[in-house]
Amino acid sequence: MKKPERLLAEKFLHVSAIKLQPDIPFVWGSGWNSPLYNDHRRILSYPDLRNQVKVMIAKTIIEKFPETQAIASVSTGAIPLGTLAADALGLPFCYVRDTPKDHGLENQIEGNLKPGWKVILIEDLITTGANSVRAKEAVENAGCEALGLISIFSYEFPMSLKRLKDADLRSISLINYSDMLDAAVEMEYIRPRDLDTIEEWRQDPSNWVPEPIQSKF
Repeated sequence: MKKPERLLAEKFLHVSAIKLQPDIPFVWGSGWNSPLYNDHRRILSYPDLRNQVKVMIAKTIIEKFPETQAIASVSTGAIPLGTLAADALGLPFCYVRDTPKDHGLENQIEGNLKPGWKVILIEDLITTGANSVRAKEAVENAGCEALGLISIFSYEFPMSLKRLKDADLRSISLINYSDMLDAAVEMEYIRPRDLDTIEEWRQDPSNWVPEPIQSKF
């Protein structure tokens, strides 16, 4: 029987919430070249899948972080899914900006966290892990305890694994890189020979340069 993580990865690939293009890489906002792109906002348009993600987040909180008193999403991609999970569990919700606003109330945390609350962070993607660590620091600066982090997807970059460990931030992902690759190969979404290319990228994504496409002529 397939693991829930593996089944979820298949559904994400099916609706193109995860896209793989080893031959024609994407360019991220950071400027990195990547054979992989996550577009998790697409799942909001699929009620069954959206509900499945909500239930999986809520179940993870109940089983792994039962003392949770509030949910805080890392802006912006995780806001809708964190809101749905908070509603399912009847918990307070807020979201954490990367940096404080430069106008108005100059909030970094939008919502109302009471000092002393135990908070679970919800993240869309874990890439470098920097945003997640900043969110943890913001929650702690508000006088709360960050119990851990639940992400929809983790690239499992060596740099992010180290950063989260150094920050003592426990992290659980609904889908991880290895589950996604297994699903992609089985679905023939990519070719087995693409695996070396994708793993080479994952080991050093900031410096990865795609191989030039060879002309057939």
